[in-house]
Amino acid sequence: MPRKKKTEKEKELTLVDAARIALSDYLGVSSVETLLVLSDEPLREIGLTFFQVGKELAHEVFYCEIKPRKVNGEEPPEQIALLMQEVDVVVAPMSKSITHTNARREATKLGVRIATMPGITQDTMIRCLSADADKILKITENVAKQLQNVSTIRVTTELGTDITLPVKGRNIIKSTGILRNIGEYGNLPSGEVYLAPWEKQSNGVIVFDGSIAGIGKLKHPVKVTVEDGYGVDFEGDEEAKMLYDILKDIGHEAFAIGEFGIGTNYKATITGSILEDEKVLGTIHIAFGNNQTMGGKIKAKGHIDGIVTKPNVYFDDKLIMKEGKLLI
Repeated sequence: MPRKKKTEKEKELTLVDAARIALSDYLGVSSVETLLVLSDEPLREIGLTFFQVGKELAHEVFYCEIKPRKVNGEEPPEQIALLMQEVDVVVAPMSKSITHTNARREATKLGVRIATMPGITQDTMIRCLSADADKILKITENVAKQLQNVSTIRVTTELGTDITLPVKGRNIIKSTGILRNIGEYGNLPSGEVYLAPWEKQSNGVIVFDGSIAGIGKLKHPVKVTVEDGYGVDFEGDEEAKMLYDILKDIGHEAFAIGEFGIGTNYKATITGSILEDEKVLGTIHIAFGNNQTMGGKIKAKGHIDGIVTKPNVYFDDKLIMKEGKLLI
């Protein structure tokens, strides 16, 4: 099968170009602002690229590298948390996400704009930042509109997923990657709509078949039985045990259902990096653990997302996605 031709924008885009688009177009970094680039050794090249571009755009830019965190949602060192509060913008290409941390929450309370980029790869940056931001915005807005006033979400798949998540009254979050206003934060690149289901009320079965944070792209499906909001049984090959062990190491509350989300980025593909995978149009993701960032009450020291492909998604009784195709 012949390879699909790339657009002129994709052909010309380099890592430096992608970093410039991120800082200028999505974050709106200006010449009067201070920028902190927070990274770690595995993503050093990307972090330093942001640092180089940041020197062109910001009044002052700082590059800080810390030890890789063990799981998504693990706090950075206290000194870094304080530094995050002293700048105007933070961009964080890191191995693990700091989105669901007190450090991020306290900084955004003070008006800092923060773009988190956990596990970002050069390919993801170049491909996803070549997308039409207005198109992603339109899809995201449409899904969020349909989710207004919905009481219950149900997801089913041919592989056996059948889970019901009560969400009435929960805050609906639209993540487009455009973070130009005081105190805004989110993933970059982005493209998703997500919320925190009510704690201790989700029931059913999830069969993850895309990827899982901390594990990567799945070789075999991972089946999780959920009772009263907690994952209680994990079935599958070695990847099921890996997920169980990751959650067990974090603690009991890590088994709680913390998030439901729908991907809205038409350029994103399943790569094994949860940053991109959870944004894939035609997928949903369900996360275990900390959901305080999105208005929930789970205080686990980690946040682990898993991807379900080709889902049927019902908002109350309305089918809005059939086998991964949006019907709205």
